[in-house]
Amino acid sequence: MSQLIVISAVGTDRTGVVQDLSKVILSCGGNIEESRMTTLGSEFAMLLLVSGNWHTLSRLEQGLDKLCKDDKLTVSIRKTDAKPPEEDRMPYAVDVVALDQQGIVYNLADFFSSRDIEIADVATRSYAAAHTGAPMFAVQMAVNVPSSIHIAQLREEFLEVCDRLNLDAIIEPVKG
Repeated sequence: MSQLIVISAVGTDRTGVVQDLSKVILSCGGNIEESRMTTLGSEFAMLLLVSGNWHTLSRLEQGLDKLCKDDKLTVSIRKTDAKPPEEDRMPYAVDVVALDQQGIVYNLADFFSSRDIEIADVATRSYAAAHTGAPMFAVQMAVNVPSSIHIAQLREEFLEVCDRLNLDAIIEPVKG
């Protein structure tokens, strides 16, 4: 019977870190079902959903311990279950761009959470604006909107909040 674990790993960014971790997973008989990997400052961060049988998972713990011995990688393992599908929710994409300011992610999360809208994925980045060099901040989110919410009203409320916070934003349905 297949089991699932979530592996989070953070370590010094270096060539080969993805290869090292994926080699341990493969050698233990695990399969990477989903992953997110990125460089954050001088660190490299990974989140992986790995499947395998109970023997695979126990071997993985030992293999990952060996990988962490040099103190350049910190790994956490957590058992999980498959997420049941939510049929009464509609997937939407949210894109926000603004001058960088504190609280952008919090204000977006607060807006969606107060309406029982699940945030499924978030990616943010800071960058310098073309021509002016002004500090900018971009957010891309995937959210799941309950079917009971009136979309036109949601869009209107969302854009009002974004206008008040001086955020340029769109919310649109994810098309198959």
